[in-house]
Amino acid sequence: MARTKQNSPELRVASGDGEPVKPEKDRKFVEALSRGLDVLRAFSQGSVILGNQDIARITGLPKPTVSRMTYTLTKLGYLSYNTQLEKYQLSSGVLALGYAYVSNLKVRQLAKPYMDEFARQTNMSVGLTCRDRLHMIYVENRLPPEASLLRMEIGLKLPMATTSAGRAYYCAISDKARTMIDEAMADKYGEAWPEKKEGLEQAMKDYKEHGFCLSLGEWDRNINSAGVPIHLQDGTIMALTCAAPSYLVSAEKLRGSIAHQLAMLAGDIESLGV
Repeated sequence: MARTKQNSPELRVASGDGEPVKPEKDRKFVEALSRGLDVLRAFSQGSVILGNQDIARITGLPKPTVSRMTYTLTKLGYLSYNTQLEKYQLSSGVLALGYAYVSNLKVRQLAKPYMDEFARQTNMSVGLTCRDRLHMIYVENRLPPEASLLRMEIGLKLPMATTSAGRAYYCAISDKARTMIDEAMADKYGEAWPEKKEGLEQAMKDYKEHGFCLSLGEWDRNINSAGVPIHLQDGTIMALTCAAPSYLVSAEKLRGSIAHQLAMLAGDIESLGV
């Protein structure tokens, strides 16, 4: 059975203020708006085109509610309707919102030349990510010259628990925020949570001792990556990562030198005053 909005672990950690989201206890919370945004988020679950029944299954919302939401969102230009398939897909209105966020992200513009140089020196893919609930999202990805491996598109979502980006973010937040995320992950992953928690605990040890986190084949068995947090002046925490196929960059090389260089790069970017 699909989860309802009220008991979704992803929803509980949606806010960036460090407080759990509790719609049933928040008089200012607009349920109708939240449901409409849930419909839009359903398209980030893998399928680019969905029918009302698909959306109802993903969101846990009643199908009549979904039908009203998709109708309204189509009228507003956030969805478009495919008459042949009788299904919906995201429209340009959503792109406009995403572009407004990315294009106005100062750290992304200032960090690009530093990321390019690091990618060139290490022959690795270098990424800048931000948190979205229990995931991390790419807002920038830079590659070494003439490289096509590990090209991560802007907007790509990664799981927080098993990636170096997610682990770097997890290690940098407050104990209170980390406890809230732990509870949400335990609810989301169920029996798989102890294994994921073990990886996060190892990441905490690495971060406290070395200043970086690793993911050695845990998100993708063929990829080794390192991640470090970046603290922006407004209090936002992002994660800077480098990644490469394991046959190109071994775990030993990543841990022994490259990850340390990445931590230094993060410090250089923070010193720009972003």
